[in-house]
Amino acid sequence: MEKIKFGIVGCGHIGKRHATMVKLNPECELIALTDVAEKSTLGIEDFNAPFYASLEAMLEAEPDIDIVCICTPNGFHSSQARLCLDSKKHVVVEKPMGLSRNNCEELIFKALHVSKNIFCVMQNRYSPPSIWLKEMVDKKKLGDIYNVQVNCYWNRDDRYYFKNGKKHPWKGTNDLDGGTLFTQFSHFIDLMYWIFGDITDIQGKFQNHSHAHSIEFEDTGIVSFKFVNGGIGSLNYSTAVWDSNLESSITVIGEKGTVKVGGQYMNEVETCHVKDYTFEELPPSNPANDYGTYKGSANNHPYVFENVVDVIKGRKPISTNALEGMKVVDIIERIYSLR
Repeated sequence: MEKIKFGIVGCGHIGKRHATMVKLNPECELIALTDVAEKSTLGIEDFNAPFYASLEAMLEAEPDIDIVCICTPNGFHSSQARLCLDSKKHVVVEKPMGLSRNNCEELIFKALHVSKNIFCVMQNRYSPPSIWLKEMVDKKKLGDIYNVQVNCYWNRDDRYYFKNGKKHPWKGTNDLDGGTLFTQFSHFIDLMYWIFGDITDIQGKFQNHSHAHSIEFEDTGIVSFKFVNGGIGSLNYSTAVWDSNLESSITVIGEKGTVKVGGQYMNEVETCHVKDYTFEELPPSNPANDYGTYKGSANNHPYVFENVVDVIKGRKPISTNALEGMKVVDIIERIYSLR
């Protein structure tokens, strides 16, 4: 069996998770890592792969790489993906695909020209409640959709933005972070788009309540809009919640019923009251990614890498394609144009 050869750029929490996923998959092989930090500071000895000080050096020295995982700060995603496509490599890009629609369009154009795939990591699509809700909407179990409310209330305090008393070099910056919706909540905007489609007639209010010393953008927002497919919606979000995450939820009011997928990470069905429908218990969701002082979205990266392998081997279609990744960026960019 010929293995798919991976290189990884960025060896922080997410890069190490990608490396672990590659090592655990029998159809994959990790052949290179790169980061701007000194190797001795990264804790990557267990991966036993050649290390390079730059992406350019890795691509030049390792021509056999089939696919590169980009796990760097948001502001580098599109430019680094472009370098990999220029070298005719497939690309796995952590969210977001870029910080502007224009960046994403350029990547899609390049990928088409070199016949390579861009895999956008939107792992919340694999959670059982997310799959269930999409099926409920696609099969019209709720009838016409009247109202959708997305609530994302998390904690990101100085434990996240500072380390050893020093401000983190990229978290909270406009150029490399991009904003709360890009870094913390793009997964949930992706779910909203995946399930209900595009939005229009956007209005919003934004405030920085408790992060004036740590971020260059808002920590809280209230956004309202219409869905192109019908119905109205709202997105309420904040990273100013004290001490720990509160919830991430989607509430749907439809012609034939009401449902709410909630919990801290949209990991459980809290309400299902639908005409002529009996809810059956779903498989348990995977736990959230635990980063010590804070938690993120569900740990569904194994499914992402299974799909990457299946696509490269020609067995299945891509689960989150580049156009969908671009639409998430496009929606966030349109929301942020109101700030």
